[in-house]
Amino acid sequence: MNTKWPKALILIKFLGVIFLLAVFLITSQVMAQPGTIRGTVGDAETGEALAGANVLVQGRNIGTATNTAGEYSFRIPAGIYSIRASFVGYRQSIVEVDVQPGEEISLNFELEPGAELGDVQVVGTRMYNRSILRSPVPVDIIALPQMFEVSPQTDINQLLTYVAPSFQANRQSSADQTEFVDPASFRGLGPDQVLVLVNGKRRHNTSLVNTVTFAAGYVGTDLNSIPYSAIERIEILRDGAAAQYGSDAIAGVINIVLKQDTDQLTADVSYGGMSRGDGETVQFSANYGFRLGANGFVNIAGEFTDRGRTIRSDHHDLCIFAPCFAYPFTANPDSVRAYDDAQIAQRGLTRDDFGFRVGDSALQDGGLMVNALLPVSDETEVYAFGGLNFREGIGAPFRRLPGEARNIDAIYPVGFQPETQTSISDQSIAIGVRSRIGRFNVDLSNTYGKNRFDMSVGNTLNASLLEASPTRFEAGGHSFSQNTTNLDFTRLYGDVLSGLNIAFGAFFRVDNFRIFAGEEGSWRNYGMVEAVNEDGFIITVDTLGLPGGSQGFPGFSPANEVNQYRQNAGAYFDSEVDVTEQLTFAGALRFENYSDFGNTLNGKLAARIGLTDWLSVRGSVSTGFRAPALHQMFFNNITTNIVDGRLMEIGLFKNDSNAARVLGIEQLKEETSQSFTLGFTARPTPQLTLAVDGYLIDVDDRVVLTGNLGRNPFGGLLPEVAGILEPIGVSAARLFANAVDTRTQGVDIIAAYNGLRIGRGFTNIALSVNITETDILRINMPPQLLGSEDVFFGPKQQVGMMHNIPNDKVILTLDHRIDRFSAFVRLTRFGKVARSEFPFGTTQWFSIQYVTDLTVSYRFTPQVMLTVGGNNIFDEFPDRAIFENSFFNVFDFPPVQQGFNGSYFFGRLTINM
Repeated sequence: MNTKWPKALILIKFLGVIFLLAVFLITSQVMAQPGTIRGTVGDAETGEALAGANVLVQGRNIGTATNTAGEYSFRIPAGIYSIRASFVGYRQSIVEVDVQPGEEISLNFELEPGAELGDVQVVGTRMYNRSILRSPVPVDIIALPQMFEVSPQTDINQLLTYVAPSFQANRQSSADQTEFVDPASFRGLGPDQVLVLVNGKRRHNTSLVNTVTFAAGYVGTDLNSIPYSAIERIEILRDGAAAQYGSDAIAGVINIVLKQDTDQLTADVSYGGMSRGDGETVQFSANYGFRLGANGFVNIAGEFTDRGRTIRSDHHDLCIFAPCFAYPFTANPDSVRAYDDAQIAQRGLTRDDFGFRVGDSALQDGGLMVNALLPVSDETEVYAFGGLNFREGIGAPFRRLPGEARNIDAIYPVGFQPETQTSISDQSIAIGVRSRIGRFNVDLSNTYGKNRFDMSVGNTLNASLLEASPTRFEAGGHSFSQNTTNLDFTRLYGDVLSGLNIAFGAFFRVDNFRIFAGEEGSWRNYGMVEAVNEDGFIITVDTLGLPGGSQGFPGFSPANEVNQYRQNAGAYFDSEVDVTEQLTFAGALRFENYSDFGNTLNGKLAARIGLTDWLSVRGSVSTGFRAPALHQMFFNNITTNIVDGRLMEIGLFKNDSNAARVLGIEQLKEETSQSFTLGFTARPTPQLTLAVDGYLIDVDDRVVLTGNLGRNPFGGLLPEVAGILEPIGVSAARLFANAVDTRTQGVDIIAAYNGLRIGRGFTNIALSVNITETDILRINMPPQLLGSEDVFFGPKQQVGMMHNIPNDKVILTLDHRIDRFSAFVRLTRFGKVARSEFPFGTTQWFSIQYVTDLTVSYRFTPQVMLTVGGNNIFDEFPDRAIFENSFFNVFDFPPVQQGFNGSYFFGRLTINM
């Protein structure tokens, strides 16, 4: 790891110099008095003003969005330009103008409803001319370039946490590989219950199975592997959509739409850090597009991030040199603490040298994304998009203190801090052709994606090798790949009622999950040897009584290796009809067949009724499903120990293992859901919009990761279950099971007031609210496990599922603009959460938190803008963990709500050429 990124840092410094030189050249050239372009954007058929339409200069990324009266205005240097007006669900319009110094040009646009062949439709509908306000299901659209320009967040997960109230992601600490891929929740459900699309095509999951966080057992999608500079907008469908898009869309769908800009370079460089002097972050991104022929394009985006670690842990109460576990467990804590202090002082150290590294991991991330389209005739075009992402991080498992028996004094006389060093590679490519056959639009595509984790452990040892142990091991890893072929047909019947759209298609998908072993020393216990007992039988004995494998993260052994495939095929039918201008019905039906668990059939119905010109009600009912991930079926991490003189296995077993069979845990099947939404949209004035949507989602047979079956909550053997496992050589087992039925219900409120005039400037105000609650309706436990209720899916897991995500979140945003200045203020209220540390701790509720973001921007020229500001500027922290939940003060703050880093301040310079 250390040999790769220094070269990248040299490159980033060089690019930074070039970047500043370009800023200088651009600024020096912009000397002429600018002109002004102003006008309106409206609907060509109704004359209605289109608020929020984009008016941009082709090749310059200069422009603005219309206010609620459909008006726009911006200044531009003298020259000849192509001005493009666009709005979701409408055909864009491009006009060429010749701007003279100081001239004011009036330019009005009237956009035709509908979309050109190749435009990416809004998620949740396959009707090309459907606008968001007229949608029968709730959809949010986030214009990412404008949002990222003024927001203090540094990645997509964090940005969505502060923009979309139903989305929540928290960075984890001391959590193995989950430190590098943030688990996220949507509408209170798990990371794998929201489907992610890119340009409308399914995005592959990561190969990571979360095993130690609130999302234990879940498999998600890594949004941060897509460069933010490549994204034009993010569409969020807040409704169950498995019947429309397939597995995982129980809570909703996130569709990432890539940029299509040409003849322009957009770049930014930012630097920031935490108020405590750590977490230093440097980011650089660039986007450039060029034309292919008259209507084709290639858009390329690149990004690099270097993030320093943070440390948020104080002095702990664990014994350091003394041969004990923790001071509270000793007869005389003060004397034991004094003994440790003397040993520390004798070595010229302080207690800070024995602290645990709790906080964000160090991380370096680089990515590239390409989006391209090439028309080959008037009715046919070829498109492709894809990218590469590489990420390397250094995580921090538990520190090994010098007094611990598993430490080897000859190697680490004062103990050691293991470091997990993870390399993640992510790659994707989609290729397709769109054309017309008769009156049908046809889309044939193939999408491939792969994610791979390679793990090594440094600053560690294998205690069973004693003084001969290396201090670094390659620990193996895992990968997941997915290939999907789609064939889709759509047709709009404009003469049926007020418009009928039908869509149908088929697909075939192949998944592959692999685990590959690490080097022998990362997993083997060399103290276990074969010997002949007094009866003449060959037995295995532990000659050292020390743990084997690399400490901090034991490697995968050859016995853990997996190479499993799954195929599934399916077909769908989707229809949407405007009975009148004020009455819309939509429906979908999808059938899928999986090679490992069979068939599933799901449907959806939705409707919108316009009560007046400004008020409508909408609702939907649907069934859904989520196929268990291959990771959940085949991930395993088993170690071998000697129990009462016999070799016994312990760890996480595959779902199809003998351990699962004897415990009565059935083969995993799909999760099923029933979803209901009901709400209304209103636009009582041109400036004010309001949407309120309530929802109820029942999920049956949710896949969860059990506790250590065969043991009681405190780790001791549970005879009844241990007796079932003993004949197959298993001491204790964790397994994936369809164990829980849940109900999630809540409401989303989205309100916006745009164009509030204040002096010479104007302010846009947005209020977003999510209220959600998840209840466990039933725990489906096999009868063989009676007595293991607190282990199968115990209080810690139950509290995590129901209360680890804020049960309400409110986001108030004010964006004020005046001339070259803009100010962005965001107040986020995170509701209460709870965490349980059963059985050694208890359930703790964490109080409401208020986080304030503030940024100020100044545009020196139409091409150059500087933004400074901060996230959590008042340095708010979650409540401190109570002592019994803190692991003897190792974990002062849990990673809940806004996280435990405190304030982050930054500066960002952006140019458009």
